[in-house]
Amino acid sequence: MARIESATEVEARPGWTLLRTGNFGLLFSGQVISQIGDSMSKVALLWFVYELTGSAFKMTVIGLLQTIPPLIFGPLIGVYLDRMSKKAVLIGVDLIRTILVTLIPFLHALDALTLERLYLLVFATSIVSTIFGPALASSVPLIVSRPQLTSANALIHTTTNIGLLIGPAVSGVGIAMAGAHNVLYIDAATFLVSALCLMPIVLRERPRGETRPDDAPGLAQDLLVGFRFVFIQHRTVLLLMLTATLYSLGASAFVFLLPVFATQLLDASPVELGWLWSSLGIGMVTASAWLARRNQGDFRSRLQFVAAALAVSAVAVCTLGMLKAPALAVVLIIVFGGSTAVFTPIVWAMLQELTPEHLSGRVFTTFSTGAMASAMAGMAGFGWAADALGPATSLVGIGLVLMGTAAVAAAFSRRRLHINEADIPELAAA
Repeated sequence: MARIESATEVEARPGWTLLRTGNFGLLFSGQVISQIGDSMSKVALLWFVYELTGSAFKMTVIGLLQTIPPLIFGPLIGVYLDRMSKKAVLIGVDLIRTILVTLIPFLHALDALTLERLYLLVFATSIVSTIFGPALASSVPLIVSRPQLTSANALIHTTTNIGLLIGPAVSGVGIAMAGAHNVLYIDAATFLVSALCLMPIVLRERPRGETRPDDAPGLAQDLLVGFRFVFIQHRTVLLLMLTATLYSLGASAFVFLLPVFATQLLDASPVELGWLWSSLGIGMVTASAWLARRNQGDFRSRLQFVAAALAVSAVAVCTLGMLKAPALAVVLIIVFGGSTAVFTPIVWAMLQELTPEHLSGRVFTTFSTGAMASAMAGMAGFGWAADALGPATSLVGIGLVLMGTAAVAAAFSRRRLHINEADIPELAAA
């Protein structure tokens, strides 16, 4: 009879061993391919719209259409996500995205692609894509054991960073060789590959009847149940959301404004800007890979680690605002990328531990909506500061926000956390 490993033995195993398991290995492989394709399409789609219209404004509408759905539909999507099989949702989303993305170059080839139809397809794709992230976050605890959640999330986060590193470069080559519209066919194919990788995966999902707290609650009631869990019933989840909101306010603004800082403070050429973007990705990939090998630890130690990492990122950003040396800026941006990349995997793991399965969709969409709104506020606010007060002042402001986030996480770790076995669904069920 095979011996059952203890939780301590599971936690002691390197996170990379998850890649050798059938379920998680397939999930990871599909996400790597899908994220590369997604990054390719972001570049190709913007280039395609600009090539089609010659208008920078009409090109930026694409970004707006990709931002609106998470803000408007996020909580509503969470309700339906909690009513459905996570595996079916993940596969369905990838198949729908395959069709929608394929339609763009297909209609273009038929001379039937108007700007209005293009915007509609982009908006529909964005709505469907809004579902995928929370569904993925809700599925990870149904594949891996609780002690491996941080490692699993770090590996999933690594796929995004790999996509950011490889996708834009491949897209550029593809645009030059085959045209932007043909690159979109490749993106559609990556979604199809992701769906095929998801099909053999087995999730430890309960029957739908067991995951609902009420047989026939109304939509409004379901929404209120999710909001009540996040904002009223579970103080730990609320504090995590506060920390995540502050983090998004600063970190997203830095990434969005990096070209402004590079050109105005460092007088960087396009080639040097490319190196700065690459250095950000290098830091993020390295940190995510390292985090996948690290033992998860308890809640308090994880929060202390997050606080220390954010403090390092704050110092790096503030220092960057005082320098005019591109070589040293590369080092500081690597440090920033690495120190901020640990945040999401750790917070996701904590949420996955604390959230019952029947609420996971609502909790993660609520977090995504809050993070998106905060990111938009940060981009707008620090963008204005960069124009009105100068990029150096804006960088210092971003650094202060990140340092404030570190202080909140540190204070959070020192207080008596309201966490017991009943808070963690897996332990409560045992």
